[in-house]
Amino acid sequence: MNVYIPFLCLALGAAINWRGLPESVLRWVDTITNLALFMLMVVIGLNIGISEAVMGNLDRIGLHCFLISLAAVICSVLVTLLFEKTIMPLEKIRLQLHMEKGLCLSPESAAAGEKDGMQSFSPLIIIMPACIAVGILGGRFILHDINETLLDTLLTGCLILLYTGVGVSLASNKSVFSYIRRLGLRVIFMPIGIFAGCLLGGLAAGLVLDVPMNWSILSASGMGYYSLTGATMTENFGIEAGTYGFIVNIIRDVLTVALLPVLIKISKGSPIASGAAGCMDSMLVPVSRFVGPELSMVALISGTILTFVVPVWLPLGLKLLG
Repeated sequence: MNVYIPFLCLALGAAINWRGLPESVLRWVDTITNLALFMLMVVIGLNIGISEAVMGNLDRIGLHCFLISLAAVICSVLVTLLFEKTIMPLEKIRLQLHMEKGLCLSPESAAAGEKDGMQSFSPLIIIMPACIAVGILGGRFILHDINETLLDTLLTGCLILLYTGVGVSLASNKSVFSYIRRLGLRVIFMPIGIFAGCLLGGLAAGLVLDVPMNWSILSASGMGYYSLTGATMTENFGIEAGTYGFIVNIIRDVLTVALLPVLIKISKGSPIASGAAGCMDSMLVPVSRFVGPELSMVALISGTILTFVVPVWLPLGLKLLG
């Protein structure tokens, strides 16, 4: 997807709702956004199911790829959590803004309201992973000959609807812009923490598993950018290494969706850390549903930065790691 499309769709959605849409219209927008989200999960699953590089190697290297991806997610979350506790207080700033605007009486009441709000998201905990599973099974056993161009078109269409829906939501919560101004340049520590965590996770997995260290580090530091990571590693190390690069980053998206209920209990930044570069596209809306409107912009900014970092890092990493 063109890098400008997310921002154009966000701007369009915000412009549509800037003066406030009727509640009945907002409910329809929310319904359409949810349907587009579920379709996106199915399309992600289809892309996995029809990929012989993924499905044909799961029995042989699937566990290694899963563990590398899990290590990258865990280390990204831990480094991000450290930053949240020190130089990037995401939740503290959010609560301060709410209190200044009289939206809550205390941090405790805000936290309680946040917990109650999460009740409405509970169906996503089941539906999103289920949609991915349906897509994988459908791609593997039924639609294995589906046209990949059609899947790309469906993916782009879903993302356009989702970004526009997020823009509408942002316009309903104009405190988002105050939040980003208050956070300021500290937002840069989110992608820094994610990238550092991926390197640490790849290093740890490489030490534990019987996998070449450069394979594990490079695949982990793809940060969800599976197409470029897989292609780069295939070109330089061969098809098996490229399969690691592809599967590790595909699994990262699936792990993010599956672990969202757990990640949000760790910290507000943890779902963003897990989504990594995917927060620029396919992971933005699932993550935003859990972190709230203020941090959805943090997720988008972080995902965009990391999406540009990966093409720069991979050639440099090849030279450094050999």
